[in-house]
Amino acid sequence: MSWRGQIIFADNLDVLRSIEGGSIDLIYIDPPFNTGGKQWRRRLRAESDPNGDRVGFAGRRYRTTVLGSLAYEDAFDNYLAFLQPRLEEAHRILAPHGSLYLHIDYREAHYVKIMLDRIFGRTAFINEIIWAYDYGGRSRRRWPAKHDTIFFYAKDPERYFFDADAVERIPYMAPTLVGPRKASRGKLPTDVWWHTIVPTNSHEKTGYPTQKPLGILRRIIQASSRPGDLVLDFFAGSGTTGIAAWELGRRFILVDNNPNALAIMAQRFAHIPDVEWINFDPSPYRPPHATPVRRHPLRSWSE
Repeated sequence: MSWRGQIIFADNLDVLRSIEGGSIDLIYIDPPFNTGGKQWRRRLRAESDPNGDRVGFAGRRYRTTVLGSLAYEDAFDNYLAFLQPRLEEAHRILAPHGSLYLHIDYREAHYVKIMLDRIFGRTAFINEIIWAYDYGGRSRRRWPAKHDTIFFYAKDPERYFFDADAVERIPYMAPTLVGPRKASRGKLPTDVWWHTIVPTNSHEKTGYPTQKPLGILRRIIQASSRPGDLVLDFFAGSGTTGIAAWELGRRFILVDNNPNALAIMAQRFAHIPDVEWINFDPSPYRPPHATPVRRHPLRSWSE
């Protein structure tokens, strides 16, 4: 195998059906949440200006310029019928020691959990991880929704790989209660992950509407794969799974059928070597002096 990563522009169900059974070590997916509308995000540039249109910290004013926007439709007549064949293929292609992490929000989480129980088996359910954050609007008519759910399933609950020691530890919330030795070491994260979303001024920010933080993907990949393992994300979006996998020494396959997503990935992976592009030419979106482009037609991954 001559590549560290593959990025594929295609319908993910077609790609999944072409992948050899039992060949994937870890799958993370962040499918559309079925919000019923259009997901969109504007990219803004803010500059200090005493007559600007926005007020920031300590009353300072800023002038904002819209740099562009990205959007995609997020509504399905039958969301579960859309997901089911893709999750059945995910189960088929996972290695016996492999795991699936499915990222979803409150609208469909309960129904998706029941479907995963049917496909993987109830004993294959390992964790319901709650990713909690504190950003965005706050309703005055209910408790503001500030968390997503990540379901963690194993292909075989008796054989799945999990390495708690590889996970970056986090600070204790009350370090004085555990003593200086434990406090300095930190603790293993629980099934509730307090982690910020991607900040507006972060170097991670791509402008993609559903971009997830690298820290979330690093934690999943550290715990549930080994260096050299193959990680798949078939709702790849801005490509965060691939970036985290590459940084941690894993191989990766990313699939998406949104050309805006592939354009973003073309920029993010411009200087990462050994990436094959399938059914998409990233060249128009890459900066000068990017790594050479490797393009191939769609083919079977069992070759």
